Amino acid sequence: LFFFDEIMYRVNSSIVPAACRLSQTRGYASFFEEKPLAVAWFTPVGVLGSGIMGGGIASTAAINGLNVTMVDIKQELLDKAMKDAEEMGKKVFDFQVKRGKMKPAFAKKTLEDGLKRIKCTTDMNALNECDVVIESIVENLDIKKKALGDLGKVMRPGTIVGSNTSSLSITELGQYYSDPSAFCGIHFFNPVLVMQLVEVIRTKDTSDRTYNAAKRFSELLGKKVVTCGDTPGFIVNRLLVPYLTQACLMLDRGDATFSDIDKAMKLGAGMPQGPFQLADFVGLDTAQAILEGWVEKMPEEKIFCVPEALKAKVAEGKLGRKTGEGFWKWDGDKIVEV
Repeated sequence: LFFFDEIMYRVNSSIVPAACRLSQTRGYASFFEEKPLAVAWFTPVGVLGSGIMGGGIASTAAINGLNVTMVDIKQELLDKAMKDAEEMGKKVFDFQVKRGKMKPAFAKKTLEDGLKRIKCTTDMNALNECDVVIESIVENLDIKKKALGDLGKVMRPGTIVGSNTSSLSITELGQYYSDPSAFCGIHFFNPVLVMQLVEVIRTKDTSDRTYNAAKRFSELLGKKVVTCGDTPGFIVNRLLVPYLTQACLMLDRGDATFSDIDKAMKLGAGMPQGPFQLADFVGLDTAQAILEGWVEKMPEEKIFCVPEALKAKVAEGKLGRKTGEGFWKWDGDKIVEV
């Protein structure tokens, strides 16, 4: 979720090709309370959805040595995902080269070989060969319900399915998959190749096998795992979204300008970016959708509300970085200072 240029210094220098990564992960048996799952069990990995998150998950898995089958409804969406993955990969590996962590030829080959491991298709049936599938389609409950129902008809028994939802109930989503015990939340952060955290969410239906496999899979991608129950927003967004909301409410009341609020949180609280810059990066429409869903499901939680400043920006089509303007104006990944 953090602004790319401000977090590149945090990039894990252990982004390495498959042979190096997998050589560090052979002691897997102790992770499982039930029958252990070998490293090879996780490949190929299925990814349903090729947006920013789906494409990021697919490319991260592939660069870490796993074969990937990525599915979406249109070929042009898959083509864009591959282009975006290549661009992000070049940024990450170029930075590693500049730091002296990788040689240019090695970085180039690692990225190229990784992306070759991704198979793109519009046929959901292709996911039948996968033992782990990450659902990362649009954050819309009705669309996810249908997709998970269709996925349940395709997958073999025992397949682990994790949803990358950032705000919807994992328990509710799991009821629409054919086997709720094989379903959990596996929540990555954007940009996936860079951000080290994964939240694994287990429900009362999630089996130990599913939960442990989800953690193990995330670790194979070089991620640090935290576990959370099925609370709205899990850990990060449950704390982060109300923070963004309070910043917008200050703007609604005229307490301060958005630029001064951002400056105050960066210089006074040590944040890498202010709440409005962060909201722009996340997407103002995404933030609004999350809040509206929480307000509907938990009207008694007064901390959940949709500020007028946020509604106004979304109504104007100013959705943040992706549209070139939100609270701030953007030139690609850079803020245009005002």
